[in-house]
Amino acid sequence: MKFIDSVRISVKAGRGGNGCMSFLRERFRPNGGPDGGNGGRGGSIIFEATQNIQTLADLEYQRHIKGANGEHGSGKAKNGAAGKDTVIYVPCGTVIYDAETGDGIADLVEPKDRFLAARGGRGGRGNRYFSSSARKAPRFCETGEMGEEAELRLELRLIADVGLVGLPNVGKSSILAAISNAQPKIADYPFTTLSPNLGVLNHGYEQIVIADIPGLIEGAHLNKGLGLEFLRHIDRCRLLIHVLSVESLDPAQIIGEFETVREEMCLYDAKLGSRPLFIAANKIDMLDDSQKIALTDELARYFQSRDIPFCALSALTGEGIPEMVKNIVDFTDAHPRPHSEVRLFALDASSKADDIRVRRRNKIQIISQHGGGYRVIHRQLEKAAERYDLSQDENIARFNILLRKYKVEQLLEAAGAVRGDPVFIGYKEFTFYPDYYPSEDEDAGAGPEDEQLMPDEEARDI
Repeated sequence: MKFIDSVRISVKAGRGGNGCMSFLRERFRPNGGPDGGNGGRGGSIIFEATQNIQTLADLEYQRHIKGANGEHGSGKAKNGAAGKDTVIYVPCGTVIYDAETGDGIADLVEPKDRFLAARGGRGGRGNRYFSSSARKAPRFCETGEMGEEAELRLELRLIADVGLVGLPNVGKSSILAAISNAQPKIADYPFTTLSPNLGVLNHGYEQIVIADIPGLIEGAHLNKGLGLEFLRHIDRCRLLIHVLSVESLDPAQIIGEFETVREEMCLYDAKLGSRPLFIAANKIDMLDDSQKIALTDELARYFQSRDIPFCALSALTGEGIPEMVKNIVDFTDAHPRPHSEVRLFALDASSKADDIRVRRRNKIQIISQHGGGYRVIHRQLEKAAERYDLSQDENIARFNILLRKYKVEQLLEAAGAVRGDPVFIGYKEFTFYPDYYPSEDEDAGAGPEDEQLMPDEEARDI
């Protein structure tokens, strides 16, 4: 399967169903009361982590995901069915970002972790909902709300217990094949591994997941070579095994290669410098006995002086492999895998934004738009414009009451709006016709009652 670890998608939740305006009409009840049902809620878009898939390849050609719309209400007090939620399965370790701002939103780590990416729109209320002792025959209903939309970027960071790191062509894939059930591509040339490989080391009832990270070179933190494409997969590894090749027979060069990769990891993320580390000196089968003893002794002294465990091995012959496996098992036994919950990013920022919205919920903003026209920003007015069916006279009257309550006309005039200017509230467009009393030079035939909010073919009038 093609390894895909980063995709950008757009999600749009389903729209709520419209409410129904209906009155009961039966043989012996010719003038029954209102019985219009409510519309159903729109389907939401939900991401769920699962262990059944390993990459984001399923989403590569599924860039636009839409939720199911709710059904409309109908007569006889029948409510519309809710739209079915759309569940998108992603591999464990998927991080979700806002594609426009770059802010992290959710981190799905454990199986069954869920994240609500877009909430379905609320269904419109039927006229039965608005009946009361004071208004027994309401002749209006509401339309369903639009579902939420979002542009998201999904990034996979592999969840592995052990990560094999090192320069290209040092034998990481060979070691993975020797200690696990993986069958990675192995060849004698650099960058044989172009995507991370996962293997499983079975230890009793526990399975230890080992990741073979593609080779890193100097400048990897600047995205040279395979660079940032796979450096992020090191983040979740509990133990890093740094694989070195001893075929050069030069201790200074081998130590220099170790320092190069070590520096690149620290430049990418300083926390990687404190991650538990184990050194595996590979390809000792290419040395004779005297060279092997002299070189491995010198390397062992150097790494032991830095309190870094060291092991010499050959993935080809199997020499030293049991010792390496024992070190891995001992580490995982001493450091059990922690259980992680869904982690939301930027909680402080979102809570501050919520506080601002609460403080300003009654404040109206008038924005002059490029190309002419004005936009009214106010949560309650926007929702009312969306939910009220303005083809119904009673809804027009209800909406005009809201406009007068918030003094929208005066605010538009103060912002410079004149008769005939387009005004946008939410998704709907209106034409500005303010209430006024004509002068003596003008025809006095039009009064305030004639200048109320009325439906029009192209736009509606304020």
